[in-house]
Amino acid sequence: MAKGKWQAVAGTRYHLHPAYAMEAAFIRNLPEKTGKSLKHWLAIIREDGPASAKECVQWLKDQHGVSTNYARLLAQQAEGGGGAENYDPQALVVAMFAGKKAALLPLYEKLQQLAFALGDDVKACPTKTFVPLYRQHVFAQIKPTSNTRIDLGLALGDLPATGRLLDTGGFAKRDRITHRIAVSRADEIDAELVEWLARAYALDA
Repeated sequence: MAKGKWQAVAGTRYHLHPAYAMEAAFIRNLPEKTGKSLKHWLAIIREDGPASAKECVQWLKDQHGVSTNYARLLAQQAEGGGGAENYDPQALVVAMFAGKKAALLPLYEKLQQLAFALGDDVKACPTKTFVPLYRQHVFAQIKPTSNTRIDLGLALGDLPATGRLLDTGGFAKRDRITHRIAVSRADEIDAELVEWLARAYALDA
């Protein structure tokens, strides 16, 4: 995604997740791909469709021949989900570090500060379970994997894992995130971690 297309979320340090740009494109293409507009489809679902989103997806596929991706989009829209206007990144982060994971929040904040310090082209776009960090693509992600550990995922390609750097198997699976570093204490956010984070950022130039 080009830098000019990134949209900041007002009142936060975050940017709109790029999935919403894809969602907008799907909605624009609905008439061409399915023969009906979003408004038309929502009227059909509300009149005849199943109540649950899961059942609605299957119903759209079976009864109307809608492809899986479009069926999921329509079911989500029918439930009132999706849409950039509903994206609240700060609330996602609060929920992510709620309860027993609250002690990890200072570690998250420190990792995020280090990422932002790499350059003004770094964007953070929280999801429900992790916070991906973008330059041109995802170059890192911050994920509270357990109540006591954050995993800093890194896009380092086929680089051999050494030291604290662990291979996730992502390169073989063609995932963006190929390595991770476990962080449970503040002193584990050290020079080695900073160097690997900077390497991942540089590789996405």
